[in-house]
Amino acid sequence: MTQDELKQAVARAAIDYVVDGEIIGVGTGSTANFFIDELAKIKDRIKGAVASSETTAERLRGHGIKVFDLNDVETMPVYIDGADEINGQGDMIKGGGAALTREKIVASVAQKFVCIADGSKLVDVLGKFPLPVEVIPMAASVAARKLSALGCEARLRLKDGKPLVTDNGCYILDAVGLSITEPAEIEAAINNIVGVVTVGLFARQGADVCLLGTPDGVKKLEF
Repeated sequence: MTQDELKQAVARAAIDYVVDGEIIGVGTGSTANFFIDELAKIKDRIKGAVASSETTAERLRGHGIKVFDLNDVETMPVYIDGADEINGQGDMIKGGGAALTREKIVASVAQKFVCIADGSKLVDVLGKFPLPVEVIPMAASVAARKLSALGCEARLRLKDGKPLVTDNGCYILDAVGLSITEPAEIEAAINNIVGVVTVGLFARQGADVCLLGTPDGVKKLEF
């Protein structure tokens, strides 16, 4: 099976976690896009969705799914999103699509986080995928120096030769070369760097369920 076929399989499986008549939290990225396309098939069963990025909101609206502002939503039964890496404890690296801050905010309101990913995203130790860190633009250099002190190389993420700007008007530093054996501690340490908005480590609040696409079918991990 191709990677896209694996992503489509887990996207279909995630529909089982959609609660009828409720608002669903929806993530950002290629796997989340497959889920949005599946969600569109049952859109009449749900009240609508909260999007973790402008790109996701646009895709949801394109399918005729009502998009709610998170400020108008007190709780949601489930948040469904992909991951760049996930370990056997449900800790994740997210933010390859530069939506980590809004993803973490939306996930914090949901009662359950369902991670959908192809099997290649399951790792023993997080960190081979560069760890995204969203920073206030004026703090990019100082935050990079602080990150480097943790033993990594902090690279400013570029787009078309210029710093990539997130939906929040911030920059992304990608921390390269970390071996993250204590995810919750690293998450707390990086979040405490002045100028950091959010780090793309989802450890203190990780996944509750992971649906992994494999050649042998969708495997479910519960944490």
